Amino acid sequence: MRLAHLHLPHTTPFARVSELQQALTTRFLTHKKARRVNIFSNRAYIYTTGRRDLPPSNTCSLSTSNLSLPPPLEPIRALLTPSGPNNVPMAEYHPTLRGGQTTYHGPGQMVAYTILDLRRLGLTPRCHIRVLENSVIDVLKQYGVKGFTTEDPGVWVQDGPAAKKITAVGVHLRRNISSFGVGLNVTNEPMWFLKQIVACGLEGKEATSLEGAGVSGVTVDEVANNFVERFVERVNRDFAPEKIKEVYPVQEDDLLHG
Repeated sequence: MRLAHLHLPHTTPFARVSELQQALTTRFLTHKKARRVNIFSNRAYIYTTGRRDLPPSNTCSLSTSNLSLPPPLEPIRALLTPSGPNNVPMAEYHPTLRGGQTTYHGPGQMVAYTILDLRRLGLTPRCHIRVLENSVIDVLKQYGVKGFTTEDPGVWVQDGPAAKKITAVGVHLRRNISSFGVGLNVTNEPMWFLKQIVACGLEGKEATSLEGAGVSGVTVDEVANNFVERFVERVNRDFAPEKIKEVYPVQEDDLLHG
């Protein structure tokens, strides 16, 4: 089995990533022999909600004063409109079909979407989440950071007496085809935006990053490459009846038109 690796190195609009993911997922559902893909992107400033926090009107929208927002984002409506705080980049809001609640994606964060046939990999939905989380934990270990899971979703690290969330996890499944994935904070850039919300509905819980855990000079691109290696190792070692034998880089046009 081969795994295609699409890396989007520059800041990519959410609408473009969503369009790409939807096209690949649809192709997979139509023809199960379509390519299995990991998509890595560096997002613009985006707040997203999962199925548990969808707004009254589930429509994707850019920043407008009459934007339909779910309750968790009402306190930051000003940030989502052109009249937002001075010197703070205007953020967008997009509802999604992934699991979970409200979170943020933006520069300084590695976002990885896995579009896979879980049945062929021997993964149950719960195992898929575990592989994603454990792959992140393996990446953190490379940088001397101990990550762990709790009863709450995602990956956490210890900061003094408090556990802080370093990675959010949210996926969507349709007929065993996965989409969406993880968001791992690499630098401190996402921290201000995450502090404006109750991320993932976890009141009183804080977020952190690799930089916040004392790891400096690491790029999102480097972490993305490490993640795909650890992900393949985890799947091959713990689950896949048919091993992933090769990870090969692709471009957008290769996937959409190849």
